[in-house]
Amino acid sequence: MSENYLRNVVEAALLAAGQPLPVAELARLFAEGGRPSTQQLQAALEALAAEYAGRGIELKHTAGGYRIQVRRELAAEISRLWPERAVRYSRALLETLALIAYRQPITRAEIEAVRGVAVNPNIIRTMIERGWVRVVGHRDVPGHPELLGTTREFLDYFGLKSLDELPPLAELKALGDINLQLALAGEEPPGAAAGGAATGADTAESDDGAEDDELSAGGDGSHELVAAPRDLDG
Repeated sequence: MSENYLRNVVEAALLAAGQPLPVAELARLFAEGGRPSTQQLQAALEALAAEYAGRGIELKHTAGGYRIQVRRELAAEISRLWPERAVRYSRALLETLALIAYRQPITRAEIEAVRGVAVNPNIIRTMIERGWVRVVGHRDVPGHPELLGTTREFLDYFGLKSLDELPPLAELKALGDINLQLALAGEEPPGAAAGGAATGADTAESDDGAEDDELSAGGDGSHELVAAPRDLDG
């Protein structure tokens, strides 16, 4: 099997799949008696990544495998292909998703204690329906509230191989767009000393009724957890 043929098959599969493909699945594209080795497939992937350097597309490795996607710096221009599908997340959804990602496993009550407002159940439902969040257990306290955590689909959607690739909390806190109220490791959550008093912004905004603007996203996949979307396939 020539290297050129192997690279072409891998490239065509990644373009056709519409989702990340792991190396094991790429290997199954070939007849059992002539399947390439993991090393050969990795070499083909590295060749593709090098070939795309400086072009409008890139090879991205996420938790679910490899995919070909538009480079993030071109996301604004490419999104104009779908003007009716503009990405729009409410601050409430972004804050809730970020809290789950950074402080998982976490209960709904703990999210509300940090944010200072009640969490609209539609926000949690939306994230679960999209496969970003799931129930990972129950807190061993009266009522046994559900513990929420992120999924592999969350990592794939936001272009991450693991949670270690989440941007630092300091970077998130510096963004004025979503003003996250997140505690660093060992810190007391903001508002805790004052009985969980809400910030001025949160006092003016309740999550009630937020379902109308909590998520209006197209499937072009240009999203990022940090205020601006990361260019991902949705």
